Amino acid sequence: MLNRPLAVVATVVTLLAGAAPAALAAGAAPSSSSTFRTAVQAPAEARVTAAVLDLDGSGREPVVYGDDTPYDTASIVKVDILASLLLHARDHRRALTARESALADVMIRDSDNDAANALWHSIGGAPGLASANKRLGLTSTTPGTAGRWGLTRTTAGDQIRLLRAVFGSGPTPLDTASRGRIGTLMTEIAADQSWGVSAAADSGWALKNGWLMRTTTDLWDINSVGRVTAGGHHYLVAVLSNGNASMPDGVKLVERAARTAVTTTAAP
Repeated sequence: MLNRPLAVVATVVTLLAGAAPAALAAGAAPSSSSTFRTAVQAPAEARVTAAVLDLDGSGREPVVYGDDTPYDTASIVKVDILASLLLHARDHRRALTARESALADVMIRDSDNDAANALWHSIGGAPGLASANKRLGLTSTTPGTAGRWGLTRTTAGDQIRLLRAVFGSGPTPLDTASRGRIGTLMTEIAADQSWGVSAAADSGWALKNGWLMRTTTDLWDINSVGRVTAGGHHYLVAVLSNGNASMPDGVKLVERAARTAVTTTAAP
């Protein structure tokens, strides 16, 4: 699960004339999913799902575009690992150690895999992540086994639930300091990794990306999750994809999907 830094130029989304994708609830009809794929110009071999929650709206559940089925996380799981670590520390009434703090910083900012390996063990591996996720309200996330945290399986809807625990205004197991730490680190992503859902923002953003080439197919999993500000509203956005021919192709697809989903959600 190695993340390979790559600077990517954001692409401009092009919607089909008169064919704006309908907002879908989880489990929506396949025909609606096809409309979304067409609108974001997803290649036939690629699969993509986006979920959006307007934090300034009245809803508590995200709008999902596409099929809300599981994808491998790659490095977006590092947000979940840090949330689990902070919950574990709070349960034991302690602050992070200096080493844990340094590892957390580079794990999020630089997507450092060695740091993720160390903190994965600190939280107790897959059982530790599963326990934390139950408290965080995640219902469709299965931790990777045998130390393969990047093969954790999740849905776009579950990623919004995790983001809501960090950025939302409702009750959450994470205390204010923990939420602030995660949110701040997600605004300090290394410059060559600041692509993805940030393409949907017209001002501020906070994000974490994940990318993974599958050795059996040479196809890419490309994911991006975070908070964006657009049109004066704050949105939580999760875009998951797989089957991409290359990393640049996957990044372009994720950015088109993020723009399309946020624009559609914002439409009156």
